[in-house]
Amino acid sequence: MAELVITGIISHLAWIGGFLLAVLLLAHIIRQRRSPTATIAWILFIVMAPYVGVPFYLIFGGRKIARIAGEKAEIRLPEIKSETAAALSSLEHILSANDIPPASGNNRIRLCQTGEQSYDALVQLIEGAAERIDLCFFILHPDRVGSDIIQRLARRAAEGVEVRLLLDGVGSLQTRVRFLKPLAAAGGRFCFFNPVLHHPLRGRANLRNHRKVAISDGCRVLAGGANVAREYMGPEARPDRWRDLTFVIEGSAVAEFVRLFEADWQYASNEPPSSGGRCRENDLTHLTPGGTGNAWLQVVPSGPDMPGDVLYDALLTVIFSASRRLWLITPYFIPDEALCRAIILAVHRGVDVRIVVPQRSNHRLADIAGRSYLREIQQEGGTILLYERGMVHAKAVLVDNELAVLGSANTDMRSLLLNYEVAVLVYSQAEIQQIEAWINGLMSGCKKGVANVNAVGELGEGLARLLAPQL
Repeated sequence: MAELVITGIISHLAWIGGFLLAVLLLAHIIRQRRSPTATIAWILFIVMAPYVGVPFYLIFGGRKIARIAGEKAEIRLPEIKSETAAALSSLEHILSANDIPPASGNNRIRLCQTGEQSYDALVQLIEGAAERIDLCFFILHPDRVGSDIIQRLARRAAEGVEVRLLLDGVGSLQTRVRFLKPLAAAGGRFCFFNPVLHHPLRGRANLRNHRKVAISDGCRVLAGGANVAREYMGPEARPDRWRDLTFVIEGSAVAEFVRLFEADWQYASNEPPSSGGRCRENDLTHLTPGGTGNAWLQVVPSGPDMPGDVLYDALLTVIFSASRRLWLITPYFIPDEALCRAIILAVHRGVDVRIVVPQRSNHRLADIAGRSYLREIQQEGGTILLYERGMVHAKAVLVDNELAVLGSANTDMRSLLLNYEVAVLVYSQAEIQQIEAWINGLMSGCKKGVANVNAVGELGEGLARLLAPQL
């Protein structure tokens, strides 16, 4: 009898504890800056299925981590001087408010338009390094391409080059530690960003490092959308290879990628900040325009380690400011209502709106969730282009003749609000024209228009749309 009483008391206390935890989580959700749709979805999930909703939110529900933002504050560069800010455009004001410094004009950028070019650029970066190689990728797959890169890194480490490899814990889930042992045995170092099994206070499982960055000696960087796997890059052409876009940058903009990598590495490895490399920050800041190149570039990081949603804010701002052209290339198009409405308003202003997505991506649920948005924009007069020749994984935005945005972020709420991402804003005309030419080539492999669906299809799209914030 006593055992039954004790069991009942424990059960009652557990129920009270669970109820109080649910109430605290609901208060936390309401206080967070989320869209009303996402807020209501989380509240209903926790109220209707608390035994599932509460642990699910604890694992996947976080969006911003103030403690980490404080720890990684060094990724933000010096504030813009007030006399400079007076002449800023709307976009520049948004970036300035997020502590993003203005563009620099002493850079050179080269587009890598195929998987073979991306692979060659990565190999040249590895083989050309004299002191240090830093790499951060969402995926490094243990296939032929990944094995080749690991062997090259191990050989360079054995030759005395400092090698650091940072992989996302979920994106590289198939990459076992034993696959990376040759690198460690040669003196290189590697670590995983937010591993699947990690200390509960070391980040959230749904906050992923989606950046793709490789840096040689602090002087040259390869960045963009491609991971290290045969579907993204390789030494030979493949008919099933995805269409992606990377770029190589030299000049003062590289210093910002160096700072970003250092912050990510320090957080993931718990090591103190590093120093060294041939191209030190002071060397880069004294370059004169034209000394390295004439490309005007601005590096914009975004993620849970920053107080605002700078990429989202920047994208929304340039959509509202577009007057002639808005071309958008993305593998997954799952905007929120604000972004979708901004694009529709651009169409109503007479802007040439074109959105390029794969006819069928590698994530079927993302396709279903995005089709209703695409159809809505199409019905308002926007042009939807479906790439028929395989998977498009590139990410690019072209606004009028004034701006191009390249980088790692997709046009979905996971990339814009949850992931650690990095973008490069391109302002110089010669480089914008090269990007325009690449996009025109991509569009030549597309068919126009999203097909209508029946009532069952609309129901499926509506359900998928509810999951959009986590896709």
